[in-house]
Amino acid sequence: MKILVCISHVPDTTSKINFTENDTKFDTNGVQFVINPYDEFCLTRAMWFKEKQGASVTVVNVGGAETEPTLRKALAIGADDAIRINAEPTDGMQVAKELAVVVKDGGFDMVLAGKESADYNGQMVPGMLATLTDFNFINGCVGIDVEGTSITAEREIDGGNETLSSSLPVVIGGQKGIVEEKDLRIPNMRGIMMARKKPLQVVEAVGANVSTNIQSFEKPAPKGAVKLVDAENVDELISLLHNEAKVI
Repeated sequence: MKILVCISHVPDTTSKINFTENDTKFDTNGVQFVINPYDEFCLTRAMWFKEKQGASVTVVNVGGAETEPTLRKALAIGADDAIRINAEPTDGMQVAKELAVVVKDGGFDMVLAGKESADYNGQMVPGMLATLTDFNFINGCVGIDVEGTSITAEREIDGGNETLSSSLPVVIGGQKGIVEEKDLRIPNMRGIMMARKKPLQVVEAVGANVSTNIQSFEKPAPKGAVKLVDAENVDELISLLHNEAKVI
């Protein structure tokens, strides 16, 4: 089984976010970039398939040379090889079209991708990729098993979970639950050294059209002052919620 894991290069959630050029560009100065958390869950699950079922695992990213350390980390975790599509990721459809070429040319049986990236939270790319490649698609996946060319997957829905069956090839939009946080792997020294020798192929983009553009960024408004109300003063609390907060 050949598995492709899509890796987004995203800012660490603890980073302080700023914008430049009149709030039209994201300021990367001082920002630590990491593997998108949802993608890291998927990569860990792929490693289980590699260790228990002999699957091969390739990781792929759409981005410039600055994303290669993130791909190298994925290789240090245990992926066999990496592909960097040399293009600036601008919108979901553009990224999906670039990835689709790699999927079709690579003969992959399963594509694992986080259901969304932690920076844009678009939840677009996995579904678009499945459509462009004519693969089956399961989103919000929290569990998956493979037997031959058949899979059983569990996905999260409102009010519970749903169990589905499908055949390969398939695109999986994964999230926490496909593995747990305690199962995530930290690269050890041996893995880091081996990652330096693993192939990282750079392929030129096919030039997919960019459908959207960023006009400006805006930070959330700062939180207002907090009013403390004595627990016994219910009437005052109701008045504040009604007249000031206007939530009732």
